[in-house]
Amino acid sequence: MIAVLIAGAVGMIASLAGTRALIGFFKRLGKGQPILGAEDHGPVHHMAKQGTPTMGGIAILLAGFLGWAVAHVREGLPFSDQAIIIWLTIVVLATIGFLDDYLKVRRQHNRGIFWKKKGWITFGITVALLTLLVTTTGVAETISFTRASSPGWEIPSWAFVLWTSLMVWSTTNAVNVTDGLDGLAAGSALFGFLAFTIFAYWAFRNPRIYDILNPLDLAVLSAAMAGACGGFLWWNAAPAKIIMGDVGALGIGAALGMLAVTTNTHLMLVIICGINVFEAGSVAVQMGVFKASGRKRRLLKMSPIHHHFELSGWPETTVIIRFWIISGICVATAVAIFIADFTQQVRLR
Repeated sequence: MIAVLIAGAVGMIASLAGTRALIGFFKRLGKGQPILGAEDHGPVHHMAKQGTPTMGGIAILLAGFLGWAVAHVREGLPFSDQAIIIWLTIVVLATIGFLDDYLKVRRQHNRGIFWKKKGWITFGITVALLTLLVTTTGVAETISFTRASSPGWEIPSWAFVLWTSLMVWSTTNAVNVTDGLDGLAAGSALFGFLAFTIFAYWAFRNPRIYDILNPLDLAVLSAAMAGACGGFLWWNAAPAKIIMGDVGALGIGAALGMLAVTTNTHLMLVIICGINVFEAGSVAVQMGVFKASGRKRRLLKMSPIHHHFELSGWPETTVIIRFWIISGICVATAVAIFIADFTQQVRLR
């Protein structure tokens, strides 16, 4: 437990200091986040945020890694293959996000060079990284909810790789869509990482019930990322002094998705990331209605749905706090289901 607390504390402190340093660095460069204008059907009500320093996700990920690494100074906590591959996935996908952010800032347009191709690029990379995880670590290859044997549907290795790749890829995109209001993505991710910290540490304390490889290291990684998100929120809370950017959104999404794979809580991810599913789903529904109507009608005033509520008269802070509440309820529900299943297993034994 001490290692988990160390990871969270170091991650938060490093993120607080690192984010502040990034704000100063990007301000000195004199360029920041571009905002889509009316010509691109963008959120023109956010034009006041034009020029806000971006790529703050760099501080989140570096702080999370530092918290995870420092926690290993304690004896009895080895570096695990699963955690290393999770970090590899975070770094690779975050690099794609960084390149996109860099080009947006350089060209002062909110669409980078990977705008139309990024989805295919990130999915291909995710498949390769999940293949590495499955073939080298012995992760349980069953579709799971609260543990590997629940429901424990066995599928071929190639199908498992595709299933988990789709999970991770969808999560990265959903977090990216959610990152449209100050603090919304970081706050909801903080709740998610706390949930995975509980799951992994619970599995560490009850190895006879949970078939998880190196659960303590996964708990430490989750705690470090939760702390890093918390530290970032100090500067990212409305009105944000820095935006996490694609580098942060893709990195955080990769971490959440990979933690669901390695803790055998695949289907639970939909509940844990409920607000992200809500946001991404609103975009899909909006596009579906628009195309089905011959490009004449829209269901929402603007998607993602947080912009719809803003245009309906809700202040940005109201939308953020209410969405945080929804996220907290989703995560609390997931934790309650997990503990209820644990209680049932203890009774059966």
